[in-house]
Amino acid sequence: MNLFQLFKASLHSPKKIAAFRLVPIGKVMQYIFSFIFILTIIAFVQFTNGLSIQQANMEGLLEYFQDIKWLIYPFAFIFLFVLNTLFIFIRVSIFAYIGTIIQTLLKRKGEYRHLWRSTLFASTVPLLFSIVVAIFQWSSIYIQLIIYVVTFIYLFLACKYYPIKR
Repeated sequence: MNLFQLFKASLHSPKKIAAFRLVPIGKVMQYIFSFIFILTIIAFVQFTNGLSIQQANMEGLLEYFQDIKWLIYPFAFIFLFVLNTLFIFIRVSIFAYIGTIIQTLLKRKGEYRHLWRSTLFASTVPLLFSIVVAIFQWSSIYIQLIIYVVTFIYLFLACKYYPIKR
């Protein structure tokens, strides 16, 4: 399957999300890093716009920023990429652990690595919502709560399609 097919199925099919637990890890990493790259580009554009506004307010530092701009931007991009990667991996890992609890309650069998992959694909809609939130620069605890609830719902629905323990 290509990334677009994985993306399209992740939007609407919990049954396929559960089946994606068998997708090779290389394809899973391509999928997650495509989202991370998009989020990083959005954050970097916001950083550069914010830096331009701050430069205009600090007249004395304008010349200094012009001299080191070539150094600030690459390090900022790398830092944002690493930070986004860290946050997304932590979120997916925590929800995968919650998925192991869900599987125990539903008497389903599966390994943590399978749940991690399913959680990643269950996070597609919340990641898209996160991208929209980042573009419009909305910030609220309720928005984060909605993102977590949607991830939980997708994960719960996907866990129902895992094999039953005997």
